[in-house]
Amino acid sequence: MSNYPTTDFSQYVVYGPEANCTLALCPAKLSVYQYRPSLAANVCFLLFFAIAMIIHLVIGLKWKSWFFLVCMTCGCICEIVGYGGRLWLWQNPFSFQGFLMQIICITFAPTWFTAAIYITLSKIIVYLGPQYARFPPKFYYWFFIPCDILSLVLQSVGGALSSTSEGGSNVAVNVSIAGLSFQVVVIVVFIALTCEYVWRYRKGQRLTPRTTPLSKGFKVFSWFMTISIIFILIRCCYRIDELSEGYGGDLIHNEGLFIALEGVMVLIAAYTLIIAHPGPVFADLDEDKVGQPSTTVFDWEK
Repeated sequence: MSNYPTTDFSQYVVYGPEANCTLALCPAKLSVYQYRPSLAANVCFLLFFAIAMIIHLVIGLKWKSWFFLVCMTCGCICEIVGYGGRLWLWQNPFSFQGFLMQIICITFAPTWFTAAIYITLSKIIVYLGPQYARFPPKFYYWFFIPCDILSLVLQSVGGALSSTSEGGSNVAVNVSIAGLSFQVVVIVVFIALTCEYVWRYRKGQRLTPRTTPLSKGFKVFSWFMTISIIFILIRCCYRIDELSEGYGGDLIHNEGLFIALEGVMVLIAAYTLIIAHPGPVFADLDEDKVGQPSTTVFDWEK
């Protein structure tokens, strides 16, 4: 015997601003995700992103890394709001407001993290030597930050279009995919230019080695920065694949994959960027002088 008032669910609206289904009236299988989001997983993500935000605030204020601080804080806030939306969906999988909160905020939150990474590359180039770069240090953030903003806009528009969609149009999904795809292209270009700089730097070091070797702290910083961008790239590729079939595809209905390839990937990136925080490394580097040759050697461990 059914636990619902009726087995004829056609009288209910399951998706959109006029949705009137609840768990008391309809099974979660009829919702967009076809499942009830995990309470435990989403509470954990919300709490861990809140902790990451607090840590980034403390470190950012201590070292006065304002751009990095703003980007990481905004990214963590978006994640917190997004997972709050998924908790709303746990309470009612048919909540359109909850759906919008999580689809918009979780989708574009990592864009803030990549912006923090992009600006840090300019500092790394000034620190190691602008003479090894193909482009002036300022080029890297004047190019990548606008690209990041465009990606953010596309993903935001895709989420906003979901608010006017009744589930029959793929326009919102396609715009979101465009934003995510553009983000992947930008990340790949960023990685390629970074690798090229490292190659040119090492080649230059064979001719004129540094008088002071790079500290262990800077090497740890560099490795964790690398891990963070790779994890964000993996996450973006997953989200493109997930949305490629629209809201009716198989991947979007698989919560386990979402937790592993969205939540865990971005959470690890947020925490690796705590270890890869530029503040301790570039404490004495004036942001206004990014792009100017520097002869100062900074010690992360002093």
